[in-house]
Amino acid sequence: MRFGFVTIVLLIGACQETQVPVGPTPGRPRFDGAAALELVRTQVAFGPRVPGTEGHQLQLDWMVARLRELSPEVAVDTFSHVTASGDSLRLFNVTARFRPEATRRILLLAHWDTRPRSDQAAEIERQSIPVPGANDGASGTAVLLELAGLFAGAAPPMGVDLLFVDGEDYGPGVEDMFLGAQRYASRLDDLPTRPVYGLLLDMVGDAEPNFLVEEYSAQAASVVVQKVWRAAERLGYQDYFPNRVGDRIVDDHMPLIDAGLPTANLIDFVYGPGNRYWHTPEDTPDRLSAATLEMVGEVVTELIYSGG
Repeated sequence: MRFGFVTIVLLIGACQETQVPVGPTPGRPRFDGAAALELVRTQVAFGPRVPGTEGHQLQLDWMVARLRELSPEVAVDTFSHVTASGDSLRLFNVTARFRPEATRRILLLAHWDTRPRSDQAAEIERQSIPVPGANDGASGTAVLLELAGLFAGAAPPMGVDLLFVDGEDYGPGVEDMFLGAQRYASRLDDLPTRPVYGLLLDMVGDAEPNFLVEEYSAQAASVVVQKVWRAAERLGYQDYFPNRVGDRIVDDHMPLIDAGLPTANLIDFVYGPGNRYWHTPEDTPDRLSAATLEMVGEVVTELIYSGG
């Protein structure tokens, strides 16, 4: 959901940290965008990942099995939700923890479910079709899954929790959205170690990327924003990560911010010409780019291996 547009300049150089890395971090693992795009295709091939459907269960089983091969600690949190229309949903948050013994931890999250209806489709007869969710769901999940492989091969310098949240996109209204993030936020104080900050990846695969700073993130998680956009600049991606604040977007980062965990939203909300692919049957893997997924993965990898 979007609210307006502003063109405030974000002063990344204003961060108060005393030590700022210069140039890419030596020795960090390389992120494979082609492999991430293949993970997107795998997810979409399961069919819509709407809670309660076969595709949802297939993805859950596949995702958990893959993560258990890579992470020393994987947990599935099962919970339920009754929607405003009376639908009973069984939902699953999946967490994979790397370096679980580390006391300084960073949270990376994405949603893995897809929307039941293509409510933004231009043709009324197509609005009942479930969204394939290549970009809106599968792209962020694919980046996290590919990062899991990197972390398994080269331990990050701090603890990293990968969180795959469910029930982000059920809707149609916000009262039935962001359910997994709300669940995680409500249990923050029960975690063995609370993360110091979070980074949300949502809609990160568009073939024409433009990652403006999301406005809520700029207001409530400015230090996280500075870290991410500095990492992009060190890698030479500043043209795709312009130093400007854009749309105000209600997303999975909001429950975490409300719970006191500063969390930034890395999102390219304009998906296709005039945002024509968002929440439509056109959200398919052919609209995505391995180069964009690689760029995002490289930025997050740089963020983590530079010390977060």
